Amino acid sequence: MLAPKRVRYRKVQKGTLRGVAQRGNVVSFGDFGLQATEGGWITSRQIEAARIALTRYVKRTGKVWIRIFPDKPITKKPAETRMGKGKGPNEGDGCS
Repeated sequence: MLAPKRVRYRKVQKGTLRGVAQRGNVVSFGDFGLQATEGGWITSRQIEAARIALTRYVKRTGKVWIRIFPDKPITKKPAETRMGKGKGPNEGDGCS
């Protein structure tokens, strides 16, 4: 799976998903591309599953470029934990 080698900060803020993409929304390499129908986070596991499905389908006849990278760490607090006491630990699977 994709993951950054090292990061400047272990935890990042969530941010917001607003509007339409300004960059990375045209096909720069090859002839075809996949486009998301709605906004949302995509995890490294999902990127890897898509890559495997694509490479199985095109076999040796095509080349696949993945232009997204899961550089945002996801944190999650344990179940039945009281409010406060800081942000939870990293879940391990990043998203983009």
